[in-house]
Amino acid sequence: MNLSSFSLDNKRALVTGASRGLGQAIALGLAKAGADVICASSSPDGCAETMAMITALGGKATQLSADLSHEKEVQDLANQALALSGGIDILVNNGGTIFRQAAVEYSLDEWRRVMQVNLDSAFMLSQVIGRSMIANRAGKIINIASMLSFSGGMTVPAYTASKHAIAGLTKALANEWAQFNIQVNAIAPGYFKTDNTSALQKNAQRNAEITQRIPAGRWGEPNELSGAAVFLASQASNYVNGHILAVDGGWLAR
Repeated sequence: MNLSSFSLDNKRALVTGASRGLGQAIALGLAKAGADVICASSSPDGCAETMAMITALGGKATQLSADLSHEKEVQDLANQALALSGGIDILVNNGGTIFRQAAVEYSLDEWRRVMQVNLDSAFMLSQVIGRSMIANRAGKIINIASMLSFSGGMTVPAYTASKHAIAGLTKALANEWAQFNIQVNAIAPGYFKTDNTSALQKNAQRNAEITQRIPAGRWGEPNELSGAAVFLASQASNYVNGHILAVDGGWLAR
């Protein structure tokens, strides 16, 4: 093995939820490693900033949009990405949502929406793009799991259920598609400094409790997730399959 096994030169990637935060960091990381990146978000011009950042690095990026809670839009996203690039070598199912409410009062409409965005879309994109990968006898699928793929959390039953399911889906697809030289893995981010966690960061008590449990003694920076994504997207991980990789500063070890 040499460092060239981490190169993504001439690879084509689709990253959902790439407008900001962890998705943006993953898209940038893949681009820095050489991949051409299709950045997807819920609004037509939502990934303009990410595209500009990739272009500034000398990389190549385009953008597509889809509401991941709508089945037809998800199917169209997959087909458009395949048509636009001539094929997808790397799929990163990062797009997601969360809704907080006590379980006894939890809205069934919100339950369905969270499951559609976090789980159904990941399966549908993997299914459509997976067919192309099977035909090519190669591919990398990276699902974004969570610390709540391992624990229950509070007031987020749909999110927790969806992220447990993402871990299971990752293993199920890995079992079926390994024979076609397709590796399906997941990354479970710990506590990162993003817009999605801004409320927790501003809550002095919760911030202190969280930080105290992290052996690294701090929250992660979004760019610290990109290395794991590049590894799982590259040939360096060809014998890694069905794995949930925690990038959490040691949170799960405490």
